[in-house]
Amino acid sequence: MAETIQLFATCLIDSLFPEVGEAVVEVLSKAGMQVAVPPDQTCCGQPAFNAGYRDPARRMARYTIEVLEDTVGPVVVPSGSCTAMIREGYLELFADNPEWLLRAKKLAARTYELSEFLVDKLCVVDLGASFSGQLAYHPSCHLLRELGVDRQPMALLGKVTGAQIHPLEPVCCGFGGFFAVDQPDISTEILARKLEQVVASGAEVVVGCDVSCLMQIEGGLRYNGSTVRCAHLAQMLAGREAGLR
Repeated sequence: MAETIQLFATCLIDSLFPEVGEAVVEVLSKAGMQVAVPPDQTCCGQPAFNAGYRDPARRMARYTIEVLEDTVGPVVVPSGSCTAMIREGYLELFADNPEWLLRAKKLAARTYELSEFLVDKLCVVDLGASFSGQLAYHPSCHLLRELGVDRQPMALLGKVTGAQIHPLEPVCCGFGGFFAVDQPDISTEILARKLEQVVASGAEVVVGCDVSCLMQIEGGLRYNGSTVRCAHLAQMLAGREAGLR
């Protein structure tokens, strides 16, 4: 019988990009997994954490831990930033609380970002995907710098038949959650540099592992009248390369 994984869908996917969530389920199913979605899950607490609101972040973290403690199997998250929050942020939030720190560590030990889970745990890199054209890969900040995940998305994209992959420089897209709201001028300037990379790559689609970054990049592309679109890695692997709506 196939192993069951718990899908932590993330707020943005659940609220704005359900098509990405559908692609994630399809990819995990292709990889031989049974997919369960804990119905009581909500936000991991990262927005509050990043904005400095530690008490609300702790409340959301406690709730998330309680919800996922009632499940079995690996927790898979299609987002580097949310994975980093559960694996790193929770440990910081509960550093002075031995009971909750232990519970956070137990959850962290069974939590994986999607590409990391496919490549490192399942040893799956070829999901039979194909795309005839040029792809640019955007390495999102939390995914790369906090989790050290970089070769895994590239390994999966390398098996997409017909695709030519152009890794973009590891430069922030300028989103950063509340940062884009608090510092819009700086965010816009950082985004402009990222868009220059995208244009120079000649890619038709920008692929990434975080819809937050992809939303930021696609917004800039559309504002500039570009025909380049963005797609989550799961969409590419599931053959849904139309990208974000």
